[in-house]
Amino acid sequence: MGGCAESGSVPMYFERNDAYVIEAFRQGEFDYLEGVGEVCEADFFRALTQRKVLEKLAATYPSPCQKHDVPLWVYISSDISMRFHGVHPFHAFPYVVRSGGLVQAFGPQMGHRAVHPQTGDVSLRCEGFNEKNEYDRQTPCDPDYLRKMARRTDAQLLQAWFNRDVVGIFKQHHVFDREGIFIGDASYLFVPDNPRYEGSSVMLFDEHNHPVESQKLTPQQRARCTWRRCYKLVSLIHTNRAAEFFLYAGLVVTAGQDHECPLLYRLVEEFVRDQGRGVMKRLILDRGFLDGVQIGRCKRELGIEVLIPVRHNMEIFQDVVGLAQAEQLSFQPWAPSVSTPQPIPVHRPERIKKREEARQKTLAQHKAQVPTPDPKALSTQRVRSEVAAVNGLETFSTCPVPLHALVNREVYADGHLDYWVLVDTAPIRDPGRTRQEYGLRQTIEERHRQLKCFSDLESFTSRAFPLIVNQVVFVLLTYSLLQWFLLRISRKELNPKTRTLELLRPTLTVIVLYYQNYMAFLTPLQHQELVLTLSEPARKKILAKTRRLRRSLAHALDHARPP
Repeated sequence: MGGCAESGSVPMYFERNDAYVIEAFRQGEFDYLEGVGEVCEADFFRALTQRKVLEKLAATYPSPCQKHDVPLWVYISSDISMRFHGVHPFHAFPYVVRSGGLVQAFGPQMGHRAVHPQTGDVSLRCEGFNEKNEYDRQTPCDPDYLRKMARRTDAQLLQAWFNRDVVGIFKQHHVFDREGIFIGDASYLFVPDNPRYEGSSVMLFDEHNHPVESQKLTPQQRARCTWRRCYKLVSLIHTNRAAEFFLYAGLVVTAGQDHECPLLYRLVEEFVRDQGRGVMKRLILDRGFLDGVQIGRCKRELGIEVLIPVRHNMEIFQDVVGLAQAEQLSFQPWAPSVSTPQPIPVHRPERIKKREEARQKTLAQHKAQVPTPDPKALSTQRVRSEVAAVNGLETFSTCPVPLHALVNREVYADGHLDYWVLVDTAPIRDPGRTRQEYGLRQTIEERHRQLKCFSDLESFTSRAFPLIVNQVVFVLLTYSLLQWFLLRISRKELNPKTRTLELLRPTLTVIVLYYQNYMAFLTPLQHQELVLTLSEPARKKILAKTRRLRRSLAHALDHARPP
């Protein structure tokens, strides 16, 4: 299945059928032809149209309008295309359309290339989606329409749409893993210190960007802290045990000062209500979400097993550490799993062997020049990790269900020990497996780093709260759809990578032939061979149609509006 385009509310689908279109071309029949760069974005949108994802997104979108001159699927795909390229100002939409694969994915009715009659510049000519255009369009829809649509969409309704309808579409396409592992997290989104950022908070942060309370700090500690304006993003993320994908399954954007704990458990409750029991089976959290009542409710009423660390000042921590210090627990060594290195080819060219030998010699020389480590530094190095389990604890008084503790002991070179404890609502049968499972939560930090650094998640170009929420929702929607797309094309190994889009941008130039609702992809040489082997009657028909298209495109921008 290929792209889609139509002036109505439901997109028209172009199915890829090379044999059918080529046979029609041999008979002298075709509708349109263009040369395109077959980039990842075009494939991405074709997958969305093939599975009717765009149609489903448009059918559920909380539009503020009663009448739509531009179909909702065009608005949604345009917004996704901007986030795909990491571009957030709406006035940059014409650049995205020209440089990306949006028009290529949806066929000639969405737009095609034309030569400007005055300047000779190659531009886009788009029909538009209503009868109100007095000028030839150079974008499928106006950038200001995208901005106004985003501004007018209610922020709460947009978040509810993502949490209920978008996640429901993911469920329809069977993207949730059978183990049902979800991770809850909260992250701060920092903005400039401008009070016009609607709904933002000013908070005190230490040098590691952790919030602190001023009255609890010494003057020296306070000197290293900074007041910063921020929002808070609370999110639910779905993954599997191998961390092969990361799919956002719920989000809330709120003021930075709002506590994340009740917001997260409300997301969990809404997820189970909307998607049903049994989809979320495992919830991994950090200690900021410690709430005995809610943990017990997840276990009893929602059927979710919760894994979470406890604080050092809690009785349950002191009890199990006391057992460990009294040598009442049986510890076993634990080490993180190591990925299998790529095998070295047995048969290597001689020059490759010599190059590797020289590299190893250089590494040995550098290693010999490294100064002897400081004994004090060596004494603080961790030499091994050990784990032990204690099942059936009831000393977390606010939690109505028994908890099971995983005691983690870190052993350092100078002999001192450090303890930290995880509690689990499920019995711990394999301590090493539980410790490995909790390691999934740490991968979320890398997800946030990717989105903030490479997708500019918090680079807000507007101070209006609806536009801030729009940017967050569509960045996370695009990210999640891309994760689904990579799974669908069996490229799941790219999901954990940092700059996924850069790894997916082949630039194969192809000729696209359109006929009726079908299209064919040909390399330039394949197209040239096809043209040179046409019969004489077919060649004349192709020539006549080509001349008509060329004359029409020559005047396609006679009334062009400046871009």
